[in-house]
Amino acid sequence: MAVLQVTRSPDPLLRRRTRWVKRIDASIQKIIDDMIETMHAERGVGLAANQVGIPLRLAVAQPEEDDEPIVLINLEIVRRKGEREVNEGCLSIPGYRGTVRRSVKVRAKALDRTGRPFKIKAEGDVLAQALEHETDHLNGVLYTDHLVDGQLRPVGAPSASEDPVGPAEAAAS
Repeated sequence: MAVLQVTRSPDPLLRRRTRWVKRIDASIQKIIDDMIETMHAERGVGLAANQVGIPLRLAVAQPEEDDEPIVLINLEIVRRKGEREVNEGCLSIPGYRGTVRRSVKVRAKALDRTGRPFKIKAEGDVLAQALEHETDHLNGVLYTDHLVDGQLRPVGAPSASEDPVGPAEAAAS
């Protein structure tokens, strides 16, 4: 396994839709293992393949440290319900966070690492947020596209009034 380099905004790969995984072979298994290792090394709760330079519809998530990582091949959101505001960050835009609107309930479908289809439901938690965040990545969308007030804040800023910057400024830093 290897820790991969995380693609940083404004890299254009982050704005492209990813390709469907057509076959799950040893090369995909290695990518999955490397993505999980990278997610852990970067202390993230999720990681999409295009965040490590691979334009495939593949993501991993581990919302709680004690949980097993979830492998999400060909991830699709099938239903969303409700709306909430959450504080969100991204490994591709390090050092900043912002308030975004996310769904309260999320249902998604994907393939596991063996190619078996499964459905996953989450409600009002980090998993629901991660499913939407990673799906956005796979569709070429960044969380900065959903900012409620158009402002990013440096990590550690105690309030919304402290040193906000726009997404373009954050990407340039």
